[in-house]
Amino acid sequence: MGISSTLGVDEALPRLTELNVVDVRTPGEFASNRLPGAVNVPLERLDGSLADLRLAAENGTLLLVCASGTRSDKGAEVLAAHGIAAASLAGGTRAWAAAGHGLEYPPGPVRAVWGMERQVRFTAGSLVLLGLVLGLLVHPAFPFLSAAIAGGLVFSAVTDTCGLAVVLGRLPFNRRG
Repeated sequence: MGISSTLGVDEALPRLTELNVVDVRTPGEFASNRLPGAVNVPLERLDGSLADLRLAAENGTLLLVCASGTRSDKGAEVLAAHGIAAASLAGGTRAWAAAGHGLEYPPGPVRAVWGMERQVRFTAGSLVLLGLVLGLLVHPAFPFLSAAIAGGLVFSAVTDTCGLAVVLGRLPFNRRG
């Protein structure tokens, strides 16, 4: 069994050169900014990258990073279940930037992509409003769309999974250009 842990920004900074930084955000998010030297392995692709990650872990500690720390915590748990030790950056890239540490940006104009949590909140909220408006204007059955989204959000919270994030992660703007 592997071990998963959490490193704070101040703990990770002096060790950055010895850490193998793996960003588990979507390719679109990764393309907008990242920790120096990070490589991108989206959370939903961790299982398919176990051999490479196991090899990387033999050459140095894996530090998983996302926007807030939630997805990287989940990724560290997945790797630990497969016997691969990994740490998660507490607070993610937001905490890193808030502490005044630099992020790498791609050359040329930066393509702005909302973080996955923001995309999920926007999409879920829009669908709830759409169901309510259509229920008032078109057909009284449309509020069931709002109820389905509410049920999905509750299920997401209880299971700590998010099907909507998986779907949004497959959209073209969340993939490499």
